[in-house]
Amino acid sequence: MVVNVANTGNAGNTVSTPQEMAVRYWEFSRQQARGRSDAHEELSARISHDDELCELLAASLPAGHKQQPDLLLAAVRQLDGPHAEWGPRGAAAYGRWREWTIRHWDEVRAVIMRRSARTDEPARCATLLPLLARMPQPLALLEVGTSAGLCLYPDRYRYQYVQEDGRAVDGPGAADSPVTFTCRASGFAPGGGGGAAALPGTLPEVVWRGGIDPAPLDPLGEADDLRWLRALVWPGDEARTAQLSAAVEAARTAPRPTVVRGDLLDELPALAAQAPPGATLVVFHSAALNHLPPARREEFARLVRSLLAERDGGGHWISQEHHSVLPWITAPEHRSPGAADTPLLTLALDERPVALTDPHGRSVHWLPSALS
Repeated sequence: MVVNVANTGNAGNTVSTPQEMAVRYWEFSRQQARGRSDAHEELSARISHDDELCELLAASLPAGHKQQPDLLLAAVRQLDGPHAEWGPRGAAAYGRWREWTIRHWDEVRAVIMRRSARTDEPARCATLLPLLARMPQPLALLEVGTSAGLCLYPDRYRYQYVQEDGRAVDGPGAADSPVTFTCRASGFAPGGGGGAAALPGTLPEVVWRGGIDPAPLDPLGEADDLRWLRALVWPGDEARTAQLSAAVEAARTAPRPTVVRGDLLDELPALAAQAPPGATLVVFHSAALNHLPPARREEFARLVRSLLAERDGGGHWISQEHHSVLPWITAPEHRSPGAADTPLLTLALDERPVALTDPHGRSVHWLPSALS
């Protein structure tokens, strides 16, 4: 099949070559998808050896985030392309996936250009909960890079923490919540001591919720947004898909947050000013600042410090980012013990690292600094 890449409509905005695109998909297959999704590992590896398709991708998608492999794979799933759930199995199945994708390229590209690959991981609330529960109540939560806003509802979920000895300990939780987030806990949790005694005993009292995102999603009100969030969950991780749907249902029982579409820094002061007096303002974000250039990250840090210092009663800043994003916030280890494990995020309270966390909220390892 011959594709006329001269008519793809965006060639003038890209600097990537087909060879660079092939390397990108090969690295995605080996470094990110391997061990997490057999379907995505196979599919991205086959794309990396497909010169014609790599030429189409390089010529028609602008360089940068729009060329992320998981964005293409999710777009095809969103449109119910072949093998949308499990991905191709073998050369013949890949041929059908490839033929469908090229034939529907205008539709696939439209989804890619309209969407981003940023997911919403409500299970991260399990790593945030021990910090939120210790703060002066009630809380006003403001999430930067909120995506679908599902992390703004830590008081609407249930939690279970699996200790280092294998015991599963129930944490606090909303009695009628349809979702339980299970998190492996190790190290010394905030509050002193280790094990179950250090886990939060009560849910935080949240009286206000706000969020900022360049392209916020509304899975509670827009069915297509919920479909997109489900498409971003990699094949083979059905538990996350089920948790996502259940978290949306749990969020329906809470007042809707104030979500602002716009630049993360430009919109922050005005939104923070809406937080009710008497509530502890908590500015937080998870895997969100990597989309900003380093200079803007430093500007963001100065802005948050200033906003909290000037607010009556102060407030707190919780960051949960890869250690390279805010390099002045350092922790002794940034990876799981296994070489193939996913790189961890550094959880920090007011720029002090307190834990290392799984990007999907499945584990938290508390550092000794969490006790201070």
